[in-house]
Amino acid sequence: MLVAAAVCPCPPLLVPEVAAGAGPELDAARNACLDAVGVLAAAKPDLLIVAGPAGQDEQGPFPAGSAGSFAGFGVGLTVRLGEAPAGSPAPRRPLPASLAVGAWLLERARWGGAPVDGIGVEKRLATGGCLRAGADLAVRAERVALLVMGDGSACRTVKAPGYLDERAADFDAAAVRALGSADLAALSALDPSLAYELKAAGRAPWQVLAGAARGAGLEGRLLYEDAPYGVGYAVAAWS
Repeated sequence: MLVAAAVCPCPPLLVPEVAAGAGPELDAARNACLDAVGVLAAAKPDLLIVAGPAGQDEQGPFPAGSAGSFAGFGVGLTVRLGEAPAGSPAPRRPLPASLAVGAWLLERARWGGAPVDGIGVEKRLATGGCLRAGADLAVRAERVALLVMGDGSACRTVKAPGYLDERAADFDAAAVRALGSADLAALSALDPSLAYELKAAGRAPWQVLAGAARGAGLEGRLLYEDAPYGVGYAVAAWS
C-alpha cells in the first residue's frame, strides 16, 4: 500500500554542478524537494520507488544500483539509485535523466530508510496504462513510498523551450491544484494529448501516482510552485 509520496520537478538544472552560475535560482526548489523527501523518510516505507518520464528506449524497471550520468550535460557526475544487493551484478542500463535527478536528490538527502528502485514511464503512456502501472507499484510491498519526478508545461513564456502557449498556465494551475490537494480524480483527468502539446512530461508519472494512491487516503501539501525558464515546476508531499 502507498504510505507516502513526494512530487518533484526533474530538470537537470536542479543539480548545482549542471546549473553552474544559475545554481542559486533553483535553491528554493531544491530545498522544497529535500523537505518532500523527508516526508518519505518519516513514513518508514519498506520500499521506495522513483518514477519519472522516459523515452521509449528508457521505460520500464530500473533495479537498485542503476547508475545515471550527467555527462551529456557537460558534467562528469555519476549517481546511483540506491545500493545493489550484495553479490548481485551491477545493472547495465543507464538511468533516464529524470531518474538520475531523483537519484541525485536521494543522495543529497542521504537516503537510507528503505531499498530503492525505479521505473521509467513512457511520456505518452495513456491514462489507463498509467493508472494500472501505479496500482501495480502500490502492492509491491506492505509500505510503499513514491518519489515522482516530472515537470509541468514547457510553454509558459516566449523564451520557454516550447515557446509561449496560452493554454499552458491553465494546464499547470490545474495540475498544481491536484498535486497540492492529492486530488486523484483531477490528476486522472489531465489530458494526455494537451500535455504532450505543452511538453508537460510530468503528466504520465503524475497519473501513475494517482493509480498508486487509490484507496490510500493520503492528503497532499504543496511545498513549491514556480515557472523559472518558462517551465512549470511543482513540489508536493503526500502523507
